[in-house]
Amino acid sequence: MSETLLHFNGIDGDTGSYDLPPMTAEDLVRFVRGEATPDNLNELRFRHQRGTAKHLGVKEGVNPNKLDEAGWGVIFPQYTATESERQKEVEAIREALQPLLRWREQKAGARFAEWCQGAGKGFRVGVDTKNKYLARHGMGPGAADPDKVPYYLLIVGSPADIPYRFQSQLDVDYAVGRIHFETLNEYAAYAANVVAAETGPQQPGRKAAFFSVANPGDDATQLSATQLTQPLAEKMRAAHPEWAVQSYAPDQAHKATLASLLGGTETPAFLFTSSHGMKFANGSPRQLPHQGALLCQDWPGEAWTQPIPQDFYFAGDDLTAVSDLHGLIAFFFACYGGGTPQYDEFVKQARPDDASPARLEIAPYPFLAQLPVQMLGRPRGALAVVGHVERAWSYSFDWGKAGTQTVVFESALERLLKGHPVGSAIEYFNERYASLSVMLSDELEEIDFGRVYDPFELAGLWTANNDARGYAIIGDPAVRLPEANVL
Repeated sequence: MSETLLHFNGIDGDTGSYDLPPMTAEDLVRFVRGEATPDNLNELRFRHQRGTAKHLGVKEGVNPNKLDEAGWGVIFPQYTATESERQKEVEAIREALQPLLRWREQKAGARFAEWCQGAGKGFRVGVDTKNKYLARHGMGPGAADPDKVPYYLLIVGSPADIPYRFQSQLDVDYAVGRIHFETLNEYAAYAANVVAAETGPQQPGRKAAFFSVANPGDDATQLSATQLTQPLAEKMRAAHPEWAVQSYAPDQAHKATLASLLGGTETPAFLFTSSHGMKFANGSPRQLPHQGALLCQDWPGEAWTQPIPQDFYFAGDDLTAVSDLHGLIAFFFACYGGGTPQYDEFVKQARPDDASPARLEIAPYPFLAQLPVQMLGRPRGALAVVGHVERAWSYSFDWGKAGTQTVVFESALERLLKGHPVGSAIEYFNERYASLSVMLSDELEEIDFGRVYDPFELAGLWTANNDARGYAIIGDPAVRLPEANVL
């Protein structure tokens, strides 16, 4: 079993080869054994011990479906006095978002986050950590208490200013999303889209689509198609007869089909895709616009050894001026489908022969994937996209001897189709992250004291832990599928 190869979802668009080649569990464990203990471990342990399905994230007695109970707030970056021009940019963005802020205040009432609106209330760039930020607002570790800090929190800003790690740590107990656009028009468009979806005619109806790529000779996409996406579609179809669930098998999973689902005639209310995500080298002209783009069935698989043309993948600039994504929530299972950090989280394996402790810089700065950004920041744009920051891991749903494990995905989708806000639905991934982090740290501690371990099992714990940590919401975490409105 330990010689079984582990496969990772990511293709290098510059070379046509795998971002990371398949490797044995022993190879992976060389990295795992050297990784530092996960951040905020005490909080993760506490969450795991108290976590039950009754009160995921928010404290007991608070209904996450009601904003006037759970609360809603926005986190803007706060710059120093010497960066007054950047602070003016934040104020302009705040003004562009006013329709959304006024609408959320109307829904959340007294638990709308007035505390985040004034001077001195934002995330202090280069200073704040998760604990420092919450402490300034009277909150310590533990379940979200909306009387102090709202459960639903929207980060507005670049991951270069408000780091991904802050977002993932905050997401342990809160429902967190992020938006970051280049222009004020995009912020204004997104605010208008959310308000229109929650107040206007309900469309496109109860339609859900599952799009699964399985490229020739490619084990990673074969696994995600047969053990994740297609089983999810079948379970949602059986559990939710009120929804029209359409499954697009690999022989249908071409770029043209995806175009019809992303703004074309077949656009559903909910879209789930599994595929490779495109990866480009630091400095490549395609990295910023196309990193995380979705590689479709058009790619002929391992036999292709050249740079991958855009004809094979769907990127943000493949959306057209008439693409209509109104009311859509999407979930992309793909490497870099949500965003890219500046430094490689997998550096010790990516450079196994390098004894230097320096981390490998894989991008000029951390950034959001442009496909979800362009889906949201346009007239009649989407509401939210759940994507992965860094690499996505097939082992997260293929648990070795125990077989396929999709209950976290199933639970999240169940909540979405029943009308929960997307931030509440994704709590199952946060709970999984907490549970796996405790298991992993305990196992590493015992190994340090001499326990004999199974490399395959240890590698599985680590990959699943990283996978659960990496899921991020692009968009307002309080949005929900309009046809399933329960707020």
